[in-house]
Amino acid sequence: MKLIDFLNRHGIPYQNLALYKEAFTHASYVNERREMINDYERLEFMGDAVLQLYVSDFLFKKFPNESEGQLTTHRAKLVREESLARFARELGIGEVLFLGVGEEKNGGRDRESVLANVYESFIGAVYLDVGSKYARKILEETIYKHASDLDYEDITDYKTKLQELIQADTRKTVNYELLNTSGPSNAPEFEIAAMMDEMCLGVGKGTSKKRAEQKAAQDALAKLAKTDFKAKNEV
Repeated sequence: MKLIDFLNRHGIPYQNLALYKEAFTHASYVNERREMINDYERLEFMGDAVLQLYVSDFLFKKFPNESEGQLTTHRAKLVREESLARFARELGIGEVLFLGVGEEKNGGRDRESVLANVYESFIGAVYLDVGSKYARKILEETIYKHASDLDYEDITDYKTKLQELIQADTRKTVNYELLNTSGPSNAPEFEIAAMMDEMCLGVGKGTSKKRAEQKAAQDALAKLAKTDFKAKNEV
């Protein structure tokens, strides 16, 4: 499917087509060409911020009687990698990806980490090109209609579990820091630490930053289960 056909199918009155090509371009495609083009990572950063704001706003209004913790859990389920990859498939994003030869052969067109990242970069491109109205339109077609979807219950969200544990004892926030990136551009591995202030709670590795964050949170929960967390933070 051509990129223009994809945008027309979803009712996006695009102005800057190059922005959308960037949103759908994998690093492997860039590395195999001499032309000056960017991959989707910058737009993924933008899309992630747009998602956090609009999904939070939507859930706040949809569930007026739920607590902060419940809303956080809802949001985490809707914006995690597995969920975003599902939404990307619903939109048909895999059909319009620009991939390198190696990534194409290795199944990158249906790889969850790639689809989740490009879903975010697509949202970022829509927001920057034609504004919040059309960014929300894409969210309504995907995320919003799944806000009460129980199919997500079987996926363990370690980040949310860790945050709830930490806040129950300290009212502090867990942050995630990138420690290292290794491997080729078409198959990177990220190492991320779950941090509370200057304390490293756990470390995880994954083929995407989101997956590595989940692994770090899982590692932190396992370590905290072996210690007296409250006593440690009262010192």
